[in-house]
Amino acid sequence: MAARIRKGDNVLVISGADRGKRGEVLRVIPSDNRAVVQGVNIAQKHTKPGGMGQPGGIVSVEATIHLSNLKLVDPKSDQPTKVGFRILEDGRKVRVAKANGNVIES
Repeated sequence: MAARIRKGDNVLVISGADRGKRGEVLRVIPSDNRAVVQGVNIAQKHTKPGGMGQPGGIVSVEATIHLSNLKLVDPKSDQPTKVGFRILEDGRKVRVAKANGNVIES
């Protein structure tokens, strides 16, 4: 199945505690339908000291967020949009912004 949201895309969170925040997708986990977005869904992780010179403590990390809570931001219009697909004349399958029909470059 083709991915509507990919690593490096800018997305808008449309649901949950971080609704309205924008960020870049750092990683996508297609098997779980989840993604890690920079600066969104921050969780506190407790770590043990890791040997010589590595202190333990509380570290803030980005937790995963479900793909249904994300909306792709069109790079040309800077507006959130749904994503569709189109097959070009040369046979390539590309993502298309449903709002205005712009081709989204990967």
